[in-house]
Amino acid sequence: MRFFSALRRVWPPGIAALFGLAFTGAAGADTVSHFTLDNGLQVVVVEDHRAPVVQHMIWYKAGSADEPPSASGVAHFLEHLLFKATDTLAAGELSATVAANGGRDNAFTSFDYTAYFQRVAADRLALMMQMESDRMRNIRLTPENIATERDVIIEERNQRTENNPNALFSEQKRAAQYLNHRYGVPIIGWMHEMQSLDMQDALTFYDRYYAPNNAILVVSGDVTPAQVRGLATRYYGAIPANPDLPPRLRSQEPPQTAERRIVFRDPRVAQPYVSRSYLAPERDPGAQQEAAALTLLAELLGGGTTSFLTQRLQFDTQIATYSGAFYSGVSLDRTTFDLVVVPGPDITLTQAETALDQALDAFLTAGVDAGQLARIKKQIRAEQIYARDNVDAIANRYGQALASGLTVEDVQAWPDVLEAVSADQILSAARKLLDKRASVTGWLTQEEPS
Repeated sequence: MRFFSALRRVWPPGIAALFGLAFTGAAGADTVSHFTLDNGLQVVVVEDHRAPVVQHMIWYKAGSADEPPSASGVAHFLEHLLFKATDTLAAGELSATVAANGGRDNAFTSFDYTAYFQRVAADRLALMMQMESDRMRNIRLTPENIATERDVIIEERNQRTENNPNALFSEQKRAAQYLNHRYGVPIIGWMHEMQSLDMQDALTFYDRYYAPNNAILVVSGDVTPAQVRGLATRYYGAIPANPDLPPRLRSQEPPQTAERRIVFRDPRVAQPYVSRSYLAPERDPGAQQEAAALTLLAELLGGGTTSFLTQRLQFDTQIATYSGAFYSGVSLDRTTFDLVVVPGPDITLTQAETALDQALDAFLTAGVDAGQLARIKKQIRAEQIYARDNVDAIANRYGQALASGLTVEDVQAWPDVLEAVSADQILSAARKLLDKRASVTGWLTQEEPS
């Protein structure tokens, strides 16, 4: 049970906690079927008959950005509470049953969704649906559950955030990025609000959002659509839709017209660095071209040893020991495009930031290297193909996308959209994005920076 923070590339120690980003990509010729039950439950089936294994996932279109004011962390809190008792299961029985059947299970919360999954032998799928559908509507909480799990999530925040200056810095920087949108509130919640979460907070969120017409069932592995349809109809189909499900209306960010800056000082910082973020468009259904251009831009700028920032800041000038660029377009609302520079020995944060600005200007002047773009497209295509061998990854790809407002067709079209992006489109997207007046620049340091 965790709040979701996945990275597509590995960063140096201390840097990986900087952003909560999730990266996805379609895998080409997936064998996918999808349908909707009468009660509104969306169902996606991804067939892979090479091994007798299935991944069963239920995704709720409700994450931390859907929480009411003053109750930050309740989505993640409820995720923990769903492993307690139901009308038919004792507390912990679901996970114990999965383990006894040789499987594994967990759950995670992000800004736009909460997901629960089990990976088991294919002949145990019915049992998984029986248990998961039970806790969709039949959770039974006690005051003891509330007190225990509230302590657990508070300790989780202590360990992952309060004791980690990188996480604290990232949290403050994100709050500076999103002045009006709930993406500026941490997924795990603000400590002072977590401490007051109670049973009513949890049950209100549960009753509002945990319903079949707000959920997506994704089953990947050794199954057939007919098999999944029959089981889903039997176990989930009997659950009534929530007629009072609210629309996903969120306050949006106003146009940013002034550069924002933060400096976070902490004596525990082992490695100072510069980070910058820009608000960026997300992948929208039927309109993924700009997001595809930004995906490729991130790879061109900071996607590895041959990327522009790496070559210029690490090899040519030796200003940095690490540099990177990151973008994830799978988001219901506007996301961010992020840059990071870790300065080398005897290099100040001022020098590192100046070098970053100069490198970005040089990229916009030089344009996109055609050979590098071709190599990146081939690498991404290969990664998408390899991802088809992992039932976890493929189920996550479709679940994240649909929970964030995309469609199955968008996921399947994504490789071709990426392939069709031109160098001119990438450069146009870069010029539109990389306006320092619309950025948040943060310095993480031990002491007064110079």
